[in-house]
Amino acid sequence: MNPQVAGLQVALRAHGLYAGAIDGVAGPGTAAAIRTFQGRAGLQVDGIAGIRTRQALGPLGRPLLGRRILRPGAVGWDVSVLQFLLRRAGAHAGGIDGRFGPATRKALVRFQRRSRLAADGLAGPATLAVLDPSGRQAPLQLPTRSVRDSLAYWAGHYGVDASLVRALAWQESGHQNHVVSTAGALGVMQVTPATWDFVETVLVGRRIAHTADGNVRVGTAFLAHLLRQFRGDERLALAAYYRGPAAVRRYGVGPETSRYVANVLALKQRM
Repeated sequence: MNPQVAGLQVALRAHGLYAGAIDGVAGPGTAAAIRTFQGRAGLQVDGIAGIRTRQALGPLGRPLLGRRILRPGAVGWDVSVLQFLLRRAGAHAGGIDGRFGPATRKALVRFQRRSRLAADGLAGPATLAVLDPSGRQAPLQLPTRSVRDSLAYWAGHYGVDASLVRALAWQESGHQNHVVSTAGALGVMQVTPATWDFVETVLVGRRIAHTADGNVRVGTAFLAHLLRQFRGDERLALAAYYRGPAAVRRYGVGPETSRYVANVLALKQRM
């Protein structure tokens, strides 16, 4: 269960595409509704609520919880998630509709008083940290690690061959976090903003600090996802990391991507 998914479900319901429970579970009904919406909106139909899909959903498709302080009158994805969390905490019996009205404020104040927080009716970092102890609403704070330590740690965490992760990072940036590509890819793993958003929203369910360690985590989590998608085939997963999974499925690997994959796999033998 991921509270951010509740925001997606409310947005899809507003478009008449989701009739299930607002439960934060990305089940078959939610996935089918996303695909239907993407098809109608002329987007890539992949069943993933990435940044373009959420933008197309309109006011209820953004922003993610934790990007702003919520106050009465606010409308958005984050309000839906707040209402979901308040209901889960037993403080809110009203609807979950993404609109911060009197009932939501009353529920929030009730929760704040019960939790011995400042009962100001505003959902800021302190309130959200208590409301959702999982940390999905705030950047994850991690101890400072060297890049090499981060690569080893997150490879183990996500069950990916550490030599493969080190090789990919070397191919992408030479293990340097200051590198920025002409396409806007960032850091050690050369992560694009869209991929970072996808990993936060879909794979991890929480915000990830924009540090070298966070960059390694995002890239490794995405690689692990691609390995699952391509049934453990490292060649196809690396191709998808470079070219995008949809392009690999539709057009294959291609000469340029084949050279990239060969370089990474050769590096893996020396890492």
